[in-house]
Amino acid sequence: MVDGLLGPTLSKGFQPQLPQFALIPFPSFPLPFRLPSRFLAMASTGSSLHHSNCSSSATNSNPSPNQPSLLVFSGGTAFNGVAEELKKFTTCVAHVLPVSDDGGSTAEIVRVLGGPAVGDIRSRCLRLSDQSTSEALAVRRLLGHRLPLDAQQAKSEWYNIVEGEHSLWKGVSKPYSETIRAFLVYFQNQILRRSIELFCFSNGSIGNFFFAGARIFFQSLDAAIFLFSRVSDIPKESLVLPVISTNDRLTLGCELQDGTIIRGQNEISHPTNGSMEPINKASSSNPALASRIKRVFYMSSEGSNLLHEVFPTVNPTVLDQLRTVDCIIYAMGSLFTSICPSLVLLGIGEIISSRSCPKVLLLNGTHDRETSGFSASCFVTAITDALNRTYGDPHNCLRNHPGQYINTLLVPKDGQITVDVESLADQGIYRVIFVDSVHDPKVGVIFDPKSLIQALSDLLSESTSRSAIGV
Repeated sequence: MVDGLLGPTLSKGFQPQLPQFALIPFPSFPLPFRLPSRFLAMASTGSSLHHSNCSSSATNSNPSPNQPSLLVFSGGTAFNGVAEELKKFTTCVAHVLPVSDDGGSTAEIVRVLGGPAVGDIRSRCLRLSDQSTSEALAVRRLLGHRLPLDAQQAKSEWYNIVEGEHSLWKGVSKPYSETIRAFLVYFQNQILRRSIELFCFSNGSIGNFFFAGARIFFQSLDAAIFLFSRVSDIPKESLVLPVISTNDRLTLGCELQDGTIIRGQNEISHPTNGSMEPINKASSSNPALASRIKRVFYMSSEGSNLLHEVFPTVNPTVLDQLRTVDCIIYAMGSLFTSICPSLVLLGIGEIISSRSCPKVLLLNGTHDRETSGFSASCFVTAITDALNRTYGDPHNCLRNHPGQYINTLLVPKDGQITVDVESLADQGIYRVIFVDSVHDPKVGVIFDPKSLIQALSDLLSESTSRSAIGV
């Protein structure tokens, strides 16, 4: 009965068992798990959570054994176009991403299977994935594929993929295909076990399904990221870090200055009224909020007001990276729903304010629903309030000056955001660098990726030189 509702049974005799494996230890996992020998070799050299081959001494534009190390706070969309270009400069980058996205196919996975949102993490992993061989491109194509919007067509194509008969498997070798397919089947098995909740495959991401299958199997978000990173062959020096390492669902809320509470990241940033269609992130696609956002916070899954605020613990690896990297970057993107959710957690502001490295804000090129009417100094104020936890528990608030969190502003030329230099100076920010931009037909003015990376390279070279002479 359940199979009839959700689609055809897996009729090709493929059982949800994992392929031939070479043992790799994951001491915290509840079940023994074995990976192909290719992954074992990579794990022995690349699973460390530290940038062991990174150093502030490197200033070349090509990655070398001694590369500058960066930590980037970002969401899953705006920085993606820069992430690939950044690899040419340095692969020693810790990408810190929120796990509170509740839109698109991510929302459907969370609704039926629970757990944290993995869409932004999957998106960044794919952007960092290897493209040097035909097989690498085939794996990237498979994990980056989205199913049709039509629900029946999506379900039919999904089963074709799970059966191993879809053309997307072409070019994927047996060790890879067995590993990926095993977790897709495990994901399908988990859906079938929840017969009460009918799963909608419309616009579903194959990468999200693989990721969710791995997370549920391991009962560990970190383990799922490790597996996805190895399957997509991300540079071993690169880290994709959830700002909160959890196996539970997280809900983002915001309080407007007029006291209104909005529940859910998508409802704050890009309301879709439950539609599964791709989100239109153009600045004019959604009306501005009735009142400016005062703060963002985390809510319990059932909560709807300030009484249901919760205080999750930051991923300790994020704090470790913040203490040692050569540069901290606040990327462009949705300010309150992509950047600030990572900044409001206890410990983040304390460490950033103590560092003397470059702390760079990449200013947006256009306004959006969250930042209508904002000037550059308004962005700085929002980030400062988030890091200081200004409007949270008064016992956990900081009172640091904006200049302790941001010391450099990179601005796309011809952008919409007013750069109020005097106000920035009052905030302790004196370095404002304008960078060449391009016009994206969907979102407007954005940084030219090559020019942005060159500006970061120049900034780090100057910082290294000043440090060398003790300035």
